[in-house]
Amino acid sequence: MKRPSLRKAIREARKNKQALLHCNVASFEQLKAVAQTAVRLDVPMIVGVSEGERDYLGVLQIRSLVSSYNETYGREEKKFQLFLNADHTHSLDKVEEAAEAKFDAILFDGGKLDFEENIRKTKEAAERARALHKQVLVEGELGYIGSSSEIFEDLPEGAAIRQEDLTRTEDAKRFVAETGIDLLAPAVGNVHGRFRSAPNPRLDIKRVRAIRRAARVPLVLHGGSGISESDIREAVLGGMVIVHIGTELRIAWKEGMQAAFAEHEREIAPYKILPGAVSAIETVIDRYAKLVSGFQHEET
Repeated sequence: MKRPSLRKAIREARKNKQALLHCNVASFEQLKAVAQTAVRLDVPMIVGVSEGERDYLGVLQIRSLVSSYNETYGREEKKFQLFLNADHTHSLDKVEEAAEAKFDAILFDGGKLDFEENIRKTKEAAERARALHKQVLVEGELGYIGSSSEIFEDLPEGAAIRQEDLTRTEDAKRFVAETGIDLLAPAVGNVHGRFRSAPNPRLDIKRVRAIRRAARVPLVLHGGSGISESDIREAVLGGMVIVHIGTELRIAWKEGMQAAFAEHEREIAPYKILPGAVSAIETVIDRYAKLVSGFQHEET
């Protein structure tokens, strides 16, 4: 049975004024939580693995695990489907590695590069990826929003947060046209990570809408952890068709592990301890999945 492609899932989400939830994973427990939540809610989700996460899990290993969930739970009458994204890929060699492994999407992250070099390298990344995997979706990043899923005291150095530092509409239009990317991750007030004692900055929703109209490709919201629910809803309606969360999943994993070890102090069998951590992660994923795919609003 042929399952829907990521391109089709994105098109369907946009038509329904929804978004796909993108969850970064670095352990089997995190992947299990993503899959179980997606199966229970019967929704498609994207599993994201950065270069570091791929190095730890293994490129072919995570590809096989994701495929196994689709083979086990994917049915023609079901919406459930896991897609695999090579998140925050900085080298062309890593782009080719993910393309050869038949990842559904690849983000070439040139957010720290100057504009002209970002165009040049992202264009090359897209060409190399498609030469190896014609169906792969290639994402580019325009504007630096930080690079770590951490709990911050202060704004990450270099992250675009002032109005004058955010992605400009005219730059987004040119960037997409010259690179040929399928998806664009702009800087619109979002940052990776969360702040310890304050809410994350507000998103510039007007800019989201303007970039979507100018770029004419689906937009990707990185750094979803810590953004207000109202801003996420409005960003989805404005053109963000994929929403990333990572930091909150890491927090849930750590706190879930700590609670599980405390509850099972004398236990040594992992399969008896780890379900507590999986459950904690699922709680977070469930909330975000319902947020991005469980509402219907009029287009703005």
